[in-house]
Amino acid sequence: MMKRIVFALLAVVVAAGCKNQKPLLPSVSGKAGEVMVVIDKEQWDGVLGENLRSILADEYPFLPTVEPRYSVVNVAPGAFGDLFKVHRNIVFMDIRPSAEPGLTIYRNKWANTQCVIQLSAASAAQADSLVTADGAKIVAAVEQAERDRVIGNTLKYENRDLHAVVKSEFGAGPHFPTGYKLKKRTPGFVWIADEKQHSIQGVFVYSYPARGTAEDFSMESLVVCRNEMLEASVPGMLDGTFMTTGTYMTPSVNFVRYKGRSFAEMHGLWEVEGDYMGGPFVSHAFYSPDGSKIIVCEAWVFAPKFDKRQYLRQVESLLYSFEWDKEENVE
Repeated sequence: MMKRIVFALLAVVVAAGCKNQKPLLPSVSGKAGEVMVVIDKEQWDGVLGENLRSILADEYPFLPTVEPRYSVVNVAPGAFGDLFKVHRNIVFMDIRPSAEPGLTIYRNKWANTQCVIQLSAASAAQADSLVTADGAKIVAAVEQAERDRVIGNTLKYENRDLHAVVKSEFGAGPHFPTGYKLKKRTPGFVWIADEKQHSIQGVFVYSYPARGTAEDFSMESLVVCRNEMLEASVPGMLDGTFMTTGTYMTPSVNFVRYKGRSFAEMHGLWEVEGDYMGGPFVSHAFYSPDGSKIIVCEAWVFAPKFDKRQYLRQVESLLYSFEWDKEENVE
């Protein structure tokens, strides 16, 4: 009798605990880099849809071939049922006379790691103005969601030994998923890559003395120091060849602040001096905690048989996983 009472009490406690738990969300659907836009076909085919496509499907910067930033699919509101509600990235256009104009971003609304962006407007013209005004916010929200998914999977399936290698050399570093391997380590330089039959996703982490002036993070200075480091550390397949910065496009530099860290983000193309190899790269350059060195984390891709957008987005996301052990802010 006593055992029955104990089991009954346990059942009540467990049931009560379950009621307080948040419901488990399903995993997101859709391909990486895909955005679903929920909007009437008439508006999608008109000025509003054209404006949305110009923002979401514009040319991805610094790729050797033209590729859209995102793959965009349109679904009419009447067809937007449960099957579509778990899509990874959704831009929902709420256009009705009584709508309060504005932009709202939801995380994990109907699925885990989901990004839902709702634009509310009283008319298509007002919606078009909102898209123009908030286009950068829309792109940033989707990009952050795509990045967070890569980082989340990386931490779930991490090769901890690689982070330890970089940390021992520079005091901190990005995280790497299984599949990446250590290619080279010399004082002040670490090369880690995921090499498959027809593609390479690589990461360099290196450092060099800082001058302590604004020129440390100018495009010219970053390129000169990059070329010096890669000529010494990254040989090509043929004798006398080495990786360098491509001259077909002039690299761009933006200054970014992300989760308490500040860095100069450079986009460009790499090539091999004396050979016919090349591809895109992205680098983050910042001061070491004591300001004596500049540390550079660089992501690059070689995939001559494939589109490169998603390869680059994946490996670039790893750079954003960089963290100092004590959350030091480096300006």
